[in-house]
Amino acid sequence: MTTIRLHNSKTRRKEEFTPLDPENVRVYLCGPTVYDRAHLGNARNVILFDVLVRLLRHVYGKDQVTYARNFTDVDDKINARAAETGRSIGEITEETIGWYHADMDALGNARPNVEPRATEYIGQMVAMMERLIDLGHAYEAEGHVLFAVESYDAYGALSGRSVDDMIAGARVEVAPYKRNPMDFVMWKPSSDDLPGWDSPWGRGRPGWHIECSAMIEALFGASFDIHGGGNDLMFPHHENEVAQSCCANPGSDFAQVWLHNEMLLVEGKKMSKSLGNFFTVRDLLDQGVPGEVIRYVFLMTHYGKPMDWTEKKRGEAEKTLASWRGILATHGFSADLVAGLKTSGEWRQDAEFLGVLANDMNSPGALARLHVLSKGKTPEMLVPFAAGLEILGLMTDWSRLTDSANGPDPAIAAKVEALLAARASARAAKDWAEADRIRDTLSAAGVQVADVGGQVTWEAGPEFDPAVLEDGS
Repeated sequence: MTTIRLHNSKTRRKEEFTPLDPENVRVYLCGPTVYDRAHLGNARNVILFDVLVRLLRHVYGKDQVTYARNFTDVDDKINARAAETGRSIGEITEETIGWYHADMDALGNARPNVEPRATEYIGQMVAMMERLIDLGHAYEAEGHVLFAVESYDAYGALSGRSVDDMIAGARVEVAPYKRNPMDFVMWKPSSDDLPGWDSPWGRGRPGWHIECSAMIEALFGASFDIHGGGNDLMFPHHENEVAQSCCANPGSDFAQVWLHNEMLLVEGKKMSKSLGNFFTVRDLLDQGVPGEVIRYVFLMTHYGKPMDWTEKKRGEAEKTLASWRGILATHGFSADLVAGLKTSGEWRQDAEFLGVLANDMNSPGALARLHVLSKGKTPEMLVPFAAGLEILGLMTDWSRLTDSANGPDPAIAAKVEALLAARASARAAKDWAEADRIRDTLSAAGVQVADVGGQVTWEAGPEFDPAVLEDGS
């Protein structure tokens, strides 16, 4: 069995992953607040956890791993968007969830087993808050329920901060009803124009942190295996989750392993609307950047390091993926072939590839190993290469490979082949100017060309324009 090692934010070291129950591995990722499009950085932990779950299912079995990712569908940002647009909260959240699914699907991410919505677990949140009050870890004040930070000695252990440091470094809401400036709100009153639910403390709505604690307890119990999100969530969100959940369930450890990914840069700078380098996932997809190219660029950097999205990396990813698809198509890979290999038991992973990936989700190392595996000379030798692409989520729909291999209209395909042949002849005659002219024509037409082992393959890229072929012939 492949040994998985993960850097645990809780212990600040890399550890061998041992599930609480190998027959019931439980994974939770903090999902989006649904009021707007997911920006590019939002996709990073989704891709990380998608690959992690694929790996866990390979090791422990498909039916032995449960993956949950929530939707925060009650939040002041949603309320503000509704007030700003005049649209209903339900309309906004449903539309945004649809956008999110479409965008994450386009990046090759499989849907989680369960996607709980905060509004579906209000009763569980109220019950947990009542328990925390009874145990002396929370209190009611002026229609609010607050967690008493001083009641939990381990507060700050996850983020490695003392309470004094947290007060100094955070924007703490000062309110007369708080016993301690660091106490955080779990329930707050709602006016008639805001969403609200009945509770022992009056009509109100939950704070942000309580929702994940209540949903995780309902879905996974008091203790489970892996929890994660961006490192910007470590404090206060994840710190507060730990406090609530451990205090509500004395003796439990909540998440055994915490995974936190670093943030995203764009061309070396923090993504910002003021800098003009702010992109949503949909922006790139609508520009014609294929989802697998976006995914490949993310996988080029280890999740524990800041990731820099650059046009150079995008180009490298497009070139590599076009080459890899050409290799597979040339050797007859198709949806039917892959299905047959899986049925016969011939679909197999490369042990070295798995070992690299399982070493703290080393996706750059896994990609490097795929480059080696892509050199296989026969379909049989290429099976581990194809299987590795699938576990990384870079090839999730094998019928697309078949469609790509079929190519565009035969007349257009013949034109491309003729230009490639003319380019080869020009190169053989050392007529570099003509070879470069043909190359530039193909590139301008959106034809992606790959030279692999002396064999030239091509495919129509996302911006393929056959009219350019006629103009440049």
